[in-house]
Amino acid sequence: MAHFEVNKTIAEINERIRKGKAVVVNAEEMTEIVKREGKVRAAREVDVVTTGTFSPMCSSGLLFNIGQEPPVMKVSKMWLNNVPCYSGLAAVDAYLGATEPSEDDALNKVKPGRFLYGGAHVMEDLLRGRAVHLRALAYGTDCYPRRELSKDVTLADLPNAVMLNPRNCYQNYNCAVNLTSRTIYTYMGPLKPNCGNANFATSGSLSPLFNDPYFRTIGLGTRIFLGGGTGYVLGAGTQHVRKPPRNERGIPTSGAGTLMVKGDFKKMDARYVRGLSVIGYGCSLAVGVGIPIPILNEEMAWFTGVSDADIQMPIKDYGYDYPNGLPRILGHATFEELRSGSITVNGKETATVPVTSYSLSLEIANKLRKWIEDGKFLLTEAQEEIESI
Repeated sequence: MAHFEVNKTIAEINERIRKGKAVVVNAEEMTEIVKREGKVRAAREVDVVTTGTFSPMCSSGLLFNIGQEPPVMKVSKMWLNNVPCYSGLAAVDAYLGATEPSEDDALNKVKPGRFLYGGAHVMEDLLRGRAVHLRALAYGTDCYPRRELSKDVTLADLPNAVMLNPRNCYQNYNCAVNLTSRTIYTYMGPLKPNCGNANFATSGSLSPLFNDPYFRTIGLGTRIFLGGGTGYVLGAGTQHVRKPPRNERGIPTSGAGTLMVKGDFKKMDARYVRGLSVIGYGCSLAVGVGIPIPILNEEMAWFTGVSDADIQMPIKDYGYDYPNGLPRILGHATFEELRSGSITVNGKETATVPVTSYSLSLEIANKLRKWIEDGKFLLTEAQEEIESI
């Protein structure tokens, strides 16, 4: 077992939060503190580091219940604003996927130039207090005789609404380029021919899983900022990679960890949950996530001292390699280089385009910090670890 000069517990940190004595900084600030003071002193001085990201997270959605009214029904098909919902659950439970397009847009749904409406936009509409049209069909039974339902509903009309996201917060992700001679349309945005631009995601040193690369403090039950409200980590997300290649600092150098998360949708804020229309691709949902990292020892101080220069992101060709399932990596660029505005790919200077909002990511980290400083947000112990090595 590792020996540390500094040892704290989450219970001790929570007591400091309750007394208003906890020292909380955002991840951007922690990078400078560790650089200036070293990891041991930083661990003594800082109790919590807050992280944040605001980025498209396609694997997201809404689990909801529409309630019953006489005569009752067991829904077999349902639509919200003509966006299909999955209804193979209980009588009036359904799941709305963020990337499900409206059936109005089903034809030519990926035609370049079209901007779609889909599940993500329904979610934002509900959070903004707008009414959406509910249509439901059923085959009818003795106990559930109703066969049709059509009405407008608001979020307040839904007895239950839970954001349930199977895969959020990628630990690292591709920098996307296009080496073909035509413009292509991807979930990373339009990519110009002949490496005309390089699109990248994540919030770098602010990103939650770069600040705890081995999941020392993040696991089942970790309380987080989710969509402007409080949420929880349910465990590893889909496509979670347990043994990714890492650099000398422990940072994965390719797509790695992911999280499955949930939260009370009714307590969220549309500022941090936004429907997106990605030209020529489809719809997605931008989700704000912030995770507090307790500084239990100097190891956690070291991890949260990560800088943009420490993060290496793989450059991949989305014109030919990616759609054909080829694993080729053209090279790596640090997040610091990507934020500079240009990188060199195959000898060509290429403009970089962020898909993640850094300013909103920082806003989320600072909002979470304020919640903790005000004693409104306590940390939780992970009840089950997320495997990473």
